[in-house]
Amino acid sequence: MKKLFTILFIAFSATAFAQTDEEQIKASINQVFDGMRKNDTTLIRQVLHPSCFLKSVLKTKTGEVKLQDDAIIGWLKSVGTKREGVILDERLTSYDIKVDGAMAMAWTPYELYVSDKFIHCGVDLFTLMKTEKGWQIIGIVDTRRKENCKQ
Repeated sequence: MKKLFTILFIAFSATAFAQTDEEQIKASINQVFDGMRKNDTTLIRQVLHPSCFLKSVLKTKTGEVKLQDDAIIGWLKSVGTKREGVILDERLTSYDIKVDGAMAMAWTPYELYVSDKFIHCGVDLFTLMKTEKGWQIIGIVDTRRKENCKQ
């Protein structure tokens, strides 16, 4: 009886603490935003694949839609620069995650605040890959707008 209890306890513990792919993906994405709030680029880099890209789909003043390439190194430098009283707070409002084997994507609407002041909203589209280090972000594409936001 004691052996049976021990086996059941171990099986239950392993199941209870195992995270699903979706939970692991959310944790990787949340780590980026935790790092932003703390100006901690080491925390962010842990979940970024070395080949990670950063792009934005933007509308120019003339209404033309364009794709802007942003250097991930420049973004990390900006995030890692501490400014007295300034907190970068990107708040995700939901997640729509799709997984196919070792590849996943997450569509995450967001609102960006700087020190509690609303700046803009949009959507982040994360592409992720499951590696020996866990789910790593291989690409981020975002949109930015100031209208039609749920503030």
